[in-house]
Amino acid sequence: MTEDVSSGQDPDSASLMLNTSVAHPARVYDYWLGGKDNFAADRAAAQQVIDVRPEIRTDVQANRAFLGRAVRYLAADAGIRQFLDIGTGLPSADNTHEVAQRVAPDSRIVYVDNDPIVLVHARALLTGTAEGVTAYLEADLRDPAEIVQQARQLLDFDQPIAVMLVAVLHHLHDGDDPYQIVAQLRDVVPSGSHLVISHPAKDIQADRVAEVARRYNAQVPVGQTRRSRDEVARFFGDWQILDPGVTQTVRWRPDPGLERSTASVPMWAGVARKP
Repeated sequence: MTEDVSSGQDPDSASLMLNTSVAHPARVYDYWLGGKDNFAADRAAAQQVIDVRPEIRTDVQANRAFLGRAVRYLAADAGIRQFLDIGTGLPSADNTHEVAQRVAPDSRIVYVDNDPIVLVHARALLTGTAEGVTAYLEADLRDPAEIVQQARQLLDFDQPIAVMLVAVLHHLHDGDDPYQIVAQLRDVVPSGSHLVISHPAKDIQADRVAEVARRYNAQVPVGQTRRSRDEVARFFGDWQILDPGVTQTVRWRPDPGLERSTASVPMWAGVARKP
């Protein structure tokens, strides 16, 4: 079952995000993943980062793999049946609803993004099971109250929800009060809910990632703010951070055969449960 809920975003804002002559985070990320839903400005920005860190393609693949493992754990082991995935990005392999509904076909997944191009592709490509729900909201992470208001039409906020903030919080700058934004999301979900976060690190290969951020921010208006491990851990508040804690994406509960991975991916990841 697939549903749409739209907030009726301001036309000027939508026009800005549809401007394909300006690099957009979701489309830059799509290029790094090897996708085709990107434009010349996105490819130019992506290449600026590749020139400094050729491993960026491996980094984003590791992030997608972390998302898959986290969702599989939540659906199979934690019994979660509701997912609020904010900052969806362009469709790729093993999206949240595919992983969750493979385990539990009755899972309900609500995707949220502020890019009309992302939502057009999502509505066309991300179809769920007959038993579950796969829905799409046009909203911005900077307005958590609006996200929650729309999501209440599709999710039961009296039952546990997994809030997914995978590779999106670095687009909130310190002036956006990112910790308060995440706290608002934590506060509205009940006990037993989970929070999934991945976030580019500033304290792994610090010199190189600082140059990555400088080049990215020169090309992409939204920009990025990298954070340290302690700064990322702070987003979980007083929730119980599950083993192995806040760690690199490749080291969060790796699949068999990857336990001894020595890859150094400059991105922190973790999953926490609300007491």
